Amino acid sequence: MRHRSKTVKLKRNASHRKALLSNLACSLIEHGRIKTTLAKAKALRPVAEKLVTLAKRDDLHSRRLAVAYLHQKDIVKKLFAEVAPAAAGRQGGYCRITKLGSRMSDSAPMAFIEWVDRPAAEEETIEEPASEATVEVAAEEKPAKKKAAKKKTAKKKAESSEDAAE
Repeated sequence: MRHRSKTVKLKRNASHRKALLSNLACSLIEHGRIKTTLAKAKALRPVAEKLVTLAKRDDLHSRRLAVAYLHQKDIVKKLFAEVAPAAAGRQGGYCRITKLGSRMSDSAPMAFIEWVDRPAAEEETIEEPASEATVEVAAEEKPAKKKAAKKKTAKKKAESSEDAAE
């Protein structure tokens, strides 16, 4: 019986599981939202919420504990500078898990895990300039490719007419 056994093992040994959850937490802090399996998202949520609670204390000891768990100083800086202040008014429940359905290859249930207090305005501003830039670049490249294609076809026609004349 598994009474009072809350640790989700994820079919990994203890060191592999700790490394996996640490890396998932780093990705969540860096990107704000990650797509993973439902089991990993459910295992990551308590880890991420404990890290945010540490970051809300904002003292030297909590920074050292966060660095000891995450092993990446730049991610810890982002956690303390961006994620924790956004969740300052909330007393828990910093993460949201959204189910996505099954993965095509192995039918594993997939999910998004993201911060509840994730700023939506920043996401839109980041995505819009990138899409406009790609449209402009694509518009500039297409005519150049067509002109090059026309030159090649004209040369091929000239060569084919010379071959026919011979």
